[in-house]
Amino acid sequence: MADIFVSEYKNYPLVSVYIDDRLSFLSLVRESDLGSIYLCRVDNILDNLQSAFVRFGEDKIGYIPLKNILPKCVVNRNISSSKEIRQGDEIILQVDTEAIKLKKAKLSSYISVTGQYSVITLGRCGVGASLKLSDDIRSFLITEVKKEYKTLLEECDKGLSAADFGIIIRTESADLPKEEAVPLILADIRSSIRELENILSEGKNRSLYSCIRKSKLGNIDEHILKARNFLKARGISDYNILHESVIYSIRQDIEKLLLNKVWLKSGGFLIIEQLESFNAIDVNSGKAIDKKKDSFLKINYEAADEIFRQIRLRNLSGMILIDFINMKDKEDTEKLCSYVKSLAKKEPVHTEFIDITGLGIIELTRNKNDKTLKEVLQNNTDTVDKP
Repeated sequence: MADIFVSEYKNYPLVSVYIDDRLSFLSLVRESDLGSIYLCRVDNILDNLQSAFVRFGEDKIGYIPLKNILPKCVVNRNISSSKEIRQGDEIILQVDTEAIKLKKAKLSSYISVTGQYSVITLGRCGVGASLKLSDDIRSFLITEVKKEYKTLLEECDKGLSAADFGIIIRTESADLPKEEAVPLILADIRSSIRELENILSEGKNRSLYSCIRKSKLGNIDEHILKARNFLKARGISDYNILHESVIYSIRQDIEKLLLNKVWLKSGGFLIIEQLESFNAIDVNSGKAIDKKKDSFLKINYEAADEIFRQIRLRNLSGMILIDFINMKDKEDTEKLCSYVKSLAKKEPVHTEFIDITGLGIIELTRNKNDKTLKEVLQNNTDTVDKP
C-alpha cells in the first residue's frame, strides 16, 4: 500500500510518500535559486584561486571558477577564452549550488535545460543516458540518438554560435514504446535546444541582475512528479494522492530525522553525523540479543535498508562513510557490499558505491540536488525544536 501525501510542515508545503505506513520519500516545496538562470556581473577576480565573485539577483553574491565560464555566455563583449574575463563583464549564469551558512552560491555557465525525456547542457559534448535505465534500453537509446547528434548540432549552429551541448537521456524514457522512443526523445531534445537558444537570446536584452529563468523547486506539481517517479522506480503503480490528511504523523516523523540516533527493529541502532566535509554513519548491535555470526549480517542488511531511507529523507550528499558491524567472514562482507550496491541503484538521486576500506568502512558518494533537510529547516525562521 502506498500514498502520496500533500500537506504542510513549518510553513512549507510538503510532498511525502508512505509505503506500508512508513515514510519513504520527503520533499519540501520552497522557493530556491538552485537551477535559476541570471544575468550576472563580475565584481572581482581572484587570480590565485582562478575564480571570480559575481553579483546576481537582488544583490546576491556568488562565485564561479573561471574554467566554468563559456565565452558564449558573456554578453557585453566578444571574448574567445575565459582567461579574458575581467571585472564588469556581464555573463549569463546558472546557480549550481545554493549559498549555505558562510559559503556563497556557486554558479556556472554550463547551463542545463531539462525536458521530459532529456537534459541538454551547454558546453558539454556527446550523448549519455541515466544509469537507472536497463542496460539494453540504455545502449539502444544512446546508439540511436548518437546517430542524430551531428545533425542536431548543425541545426542549432546559428542560435548557439557553434557552441557544443551534451545530451543525457532521462529515466522517464524507459516508459516509451521502443518504436516511438527515439522520435519522441529527439523532439524533446529539439524543444530543449530552442529553450536554451531563447535563454541566451533573452540574456542579451535583459537588464543586469534579472532572472532569465526561475527554478522549478517552488512548483508543487514538480515535487508530486518526483514522488510518482519514486514509486514507479520501485514498481509501484497503485497509490492514492491525499491532501491535508491526518492519517500520518508527519510532524513526528520529520522531527525524528533531526536526531542523530535511529533505532532498528532488531535492537541495533545507527548514529548519523552530518559533518562539514562528509557524512558519517555508524552501525551498532545495541540491544540485539542474538549476536551469532549470521545475526551480524542480518543486522547489517536491516541497517543498510534504513541507512538509504535516512540518506534519502535527510537528503545527505557528497561523501558518505558507513561503518557497519564488523564481520570476520569475507563472504558475508561481499554479500553486504553487493546489497548496498543494489540499494544505491534504486535511489532517485545518483548514489555511487566507491569502495570498502581495509577497516571495513563503506564509502558512498551522492549527488547534491538541494540543501539537506536540516539546512532547510535551520534557515526557516520558525526553526524546529529538537526533542
